[in-house]
Amino acid sequence: MKKMAPGILAVLAALAFGVWALPELPEQVATHWGLDGHPDGWSSKTRAAILLPSFGVGLGILLGFLPRIDPRRADFYLHAGTYWVIANAVLMFLAIIHSAVIGSALGWAVPLSRIIPIGIGILLLLIGNLMTRMRPNWFMGIRTPWTLSSDLSWRKTHRLAGYGFVLSGLLSIVAGIVRPEWAPWTLLTSLGAAGFGSVIYSWVVWRGEQEGTRPEVHS
Repeated sequence: MKKMAPGILAVLAALAFGVWALPELPEQVATHWGLDGHPDGWSSKTRAAILLPSFGVGLGILLGFLPRIDPRRADFYLHAGTYWVIANAVLMFLAIIHSAVIGSALGWAVPLSRIIPIGIGILLLLIGNLMTRMRPNWFMGIRTPWTLSSDLSWRKTHRLAGYGFVLSGLLSIVAGIVRPEWAPWTLLTSLGAAGFGSVIYSWVVWRGEQEGTRPEVHS
């Protein structure tokens, strides 16, 4: 669990910030935004101040525990560093988003429409660059029936997915800087294409491997 300390400390700091800001928050805080960038969901100030970081703490505990129950945990050491980096990065991202939302609710000049897509983009860049280091497991990566049954499919699929995630991250960052209103559509389209393409490719590689190893039938 100590490997999750950086991420858990980040969300605890965000929780402390939310509790500190609680007396100054309006009774209703915007906590959800539509694809047009305008808020379309609100929460009570207490819920807004503590819910996301509390979820982050729980997620951190879960992420710290999952390697213990992975059916392929014997090979976890092959990509342990990658797993912990990504897990902590996810929690730090949650902490940043929570702090930005609370700061905005306090009336600070926080450009949420830019921070969120840029933050997501940076997270995708990190994940994309680390994808080739992932090894077959049940909790991280592109897990399809074909990648989990073929090391070749896993390796090639994650190489392709890494490129897709990096491209999606770059597009999200650029959209967040240049045209924030385009960011949700850019992200959904590019990430959806990367994910769907990776799933299809995992089957193609697996199928090719099966045909290549199929014994010849002689009449």
